[in-house]
Amino acid sequence: MTYKHVFQRHKTREVRVGDKVLGGDNPIWVQSMTTTDTHNVEATVAEILSMEEAGCEIVRVTVPKPQDAAALSEIKRRIHIPLVADIHFDYRMALAAMDHPIDKIRINPGNIGGYDRYRQVIRKAKDRGIAMRIGVNAGSLERELVEKYGFPCPPAMVESALRYIEIAESEGYYNLVVSLKSSDIVTAIEAYRLYAKQAHYPTHIGITEAGQPPYAIVKSACGLAPMLLEGIGDTIRVSLLADKRVEIEAAYHILQATQRRVRAPELIACPTCGRLEIDLNKIMNELQARLGGRTTPVKISVLGCVVNGPGEAREADLGIAAGRGKGMIFKRGEMLRTVSEAEMVDALLEEIEKWEQEEVAAGRIKPSVENGRKPLPMV
Repeated sequence: MTYKHVFQRHKTREVRVGDKVLGGDNPIWVQSMTTTDTHNVEATVAEILSMEEAGCEIVRVTVPKPQDAAALSEIKRRIHIPLVADIHFDYRMALAAMDHPIDKIRINPGNIGGYDRYRQVIRKAKDRGIAMRIGVNAGSLERELVEKYGFPCPPAMVESALRYIEIAESEGYYNLVVSLKSSDIVTAIEAYRLYAKQAHYPTHIGITEAGQPPYAIVKSACGLAPMLLEGIGDTIRVSLLADKRVEIEAAYHILQATQRRVRAPELIACPTCGRLEIDLNKIMNELQARLGGRTTPVKISVLGCVVNGPGEAREADLGIAAGRGKGMIFKRGEMLRTVSEAEMVDALLEEIEKWEQEEVAAGRIKPSVENGRKPLPMV
């Protein structure tokens, strides 16, 4: 039976972003960013709707020009998830964006043009009831902090974040989210760890400029997993040079693998070797297809080995340990029955239904729903 450990989460204050609440005990929300020119409303809305279908829960658009800010109301009207305006360099774009019904702005105070301009943005965000993400990035840290520490190290990044938090608090503004991103995973991990010891505002976590899959997904997972396992992170983005659907699905896979947010069955299979005596690929492909869209948080092992299979199958909620053309089905560590290879998929699906009914009746899970999303690219 699967070992269930207690998840200790870094306790942060709650910050509302549209219909989502970040921090506290709320889910770790998945977000992404558009690639279109924001003022091209049709293209931007089309991309966001595609991202929604893939499971994106918060979306960010860049606002470098007045015409981009002018498009925000129409974009917001036609989408269904919180809208974040991404601002760099020109504080006037932050002020202009907040004339529209956006849910959050993201700024890098280090390149916004000084403390006075930052305070102007804070005051308008406070007046409009709009959340703000303070985005500290190792690549655009204030010069004085780089000179103080010699390079953009975690202490320098955290000092920057704390400085801007203090300024916001001096204005009576607390609707803050913080990010401390770097393309170097060690820098990012240590920065978030140090921040978590000193502040309680929710964090947006990610490894910036990760690159192209598949390496970039591995790199992001290596950076995000330590944070998530330590309870750090209230919203997440996996930054990839790839289709946004791949980016979003990768984020969910990382959350599921770290058991921070399980929203689908987890299928486990042995890597195969010369001991394999069933068509494991065929069985797994059929299971994947027939479980597609299901939200049952069940761990399923399909092992094609009589050596390690029985022991490993017992560690899952449901499992099969297969031998020559047949296999034993395990449920919560107990063997139920033996079925032929041809019966394995149907038998497992039958047991999944029973398992879900028992878990729902016991109040441990909610009933599964078909989430309606189209099949996503494998990542």
